[in-house]
Amino acid sequence: PMTTTAIRRNPESIDDALLEKYQGQAAALMHEALGKRGAFTNDFRPAWPGARCVGRALTVQGWPGDNLMLHKAISLARPGDVLVAAVNGFTEGGLWGEIATIAAMEKGIQGLVTDGAVRDVDPIQKLGFGVFSRGLSIKGTTKKQGGLINHPISIGGVIVYPGDIIVADGDGVVSIPFQEAASALESAAQIEAREAEIIAGIRRGELTIDLLGLRDALQALGLDDN
Repeated sequence: PMTTTAIRRNPESIDDALLEKYQGQAAALMHEALGKRGAFTNDFRPAWPGARCVGRALTVQGWPGDNLMLHKAISLARPGDVLVAAVNGFTEGGLWGEIATIAAMEKGIQGLVTDGAVRDVDPIQKLGFGVFSRGLSIKGTTKKQGGLINHPISIGGVIVYPGDIIVADGDGVVSIPFQEAASALESAAQIEAREAEIIAGIRRGELTIDLLGLRDALQALGLDDN
């Protein structure tokens, strides 16, 4: 068993109005807006095509092959939360399935991100619940071990703090520190405006090597002949 089991109260986080502005934001865009920070490793994939989720991180550190702390986290969750569960990367047991999904949706939980595995993908897709994991496994898990809830966790190469903003879609998962939530949205808007200008230029017949300022790099490689 884990030597420490500790549950903290729900942390400080952004308000609902700011969280609402994250709905529809793309994970890749928010990664760029953070200065290329916050992206989980690329093996975190949607459990079903088209899955996405946005919400405040409710962090869980669980025991590999055990999902007791996830069930406890569901009981503590608030509407707008996304469960972010680290289980030391153990993928030979489906720690989440249809029953947990229904229970989570009843609490207003917006999704699950885990470095473990999940199962019951078809029912979860029908329910429309956003699940992101490092694998799928039909094997069951135990419900006996302790862990941590609402503590900082290391997952996917990122330190996630309770209350950080999670954006996950078909491209992957990104975590935005809640202290930077407002400024990241401002940066994202600036990036989108710049990209709109580039796309407009492309449609006018301009080249990406000009729109993106790539001629100097090409010249350095001796590739500026036309």
